[in-house]
Amino acid sequence: MLSGYISDFFWPFVRILALFSTAPLFSEKQTPKKFRIALAFLITALVAPGLPQSHVPLFSLIAFWVLLQQILIGTILGLSMQLAFASVRHAGEVIGLQMGLSFATFVDPSGGPNMPILARIFNMLTMLLFMVFDGHLWLLSILVDTFYVVPIGNQTFNSLGILTLVQSGGTIFINGMMLAMPLITLLLVLNLSLGILNRMTPQLSVFVVGFPLTLTIGMLALSMIMPALPVFTERVFSDTFNRITLILQQLVS
Repeated sequence: MLSGYISDFFWPFVRILALFSTAPLFSEKQTPKKFRIALAFLITALVAPGLPQSHVPLFSLIAFWVLLQQILIGTILGLSMQLAFASVRHAGEVIGLQMGLSFATFVDPSGGPNMPILARIFNMLTMLLFMVFDGHLWLLSILVDTFYVVPIGNQTFNSLGILTLVQSGGTIFINGMMLAMPLITLLLVLNLSLGILNRMTPQLSVFVVGFPLTLTIGMLALSMIMPALPVFTERVFSDTFNRITLILQQLVS
């Protein structure tokens, strides 16, 4: 009896902890590991009593396979949300490169390599919008639903779901370029104009005039596209949640 209760608590705990270890906002470097474990323990304690019984003993031959399944499902959810944040960061990196700000970098809070300043700003704004849109609550709601769509047990997964997740990586470039394209086009026209001006008047130093002009016009254009960021991120988050649902359905199909 006691081992059954522990088993029914342990398997959801592993899946939830895997999500917190990979999902945006929860997996940030500033978030203490003890806090993640405690939060996963608390959420498991709240949702475990209402979940279907797993009937998978902790000490059995299939326990290791079930453990890998829970880690895989939680990681899929977390990495899928990371794609949404990565697309916005990609837009910031491209815009910063065109504006000449790629040399200014900040430490990546996720523990990776340093990121350009605009990518860091876009990432922070995306996190704030993620919480404003209750994205963290939607993510937890989808996580709880996974216990019914993909119940805990000895079952095989369809590789089509993993393939869909891999193919979703292309959305990083597509969504990022959609956000950055207006400013990239403007700065491209500006650089072409400066190049023509330099050919017409060789005594004019483009290196002296070009950088401050590009930076000034880039900042003005950036201030004009910033109001579109909430609408853009809301659409990206919605598409990501729909993609997560599709991946989960394909895993068990």
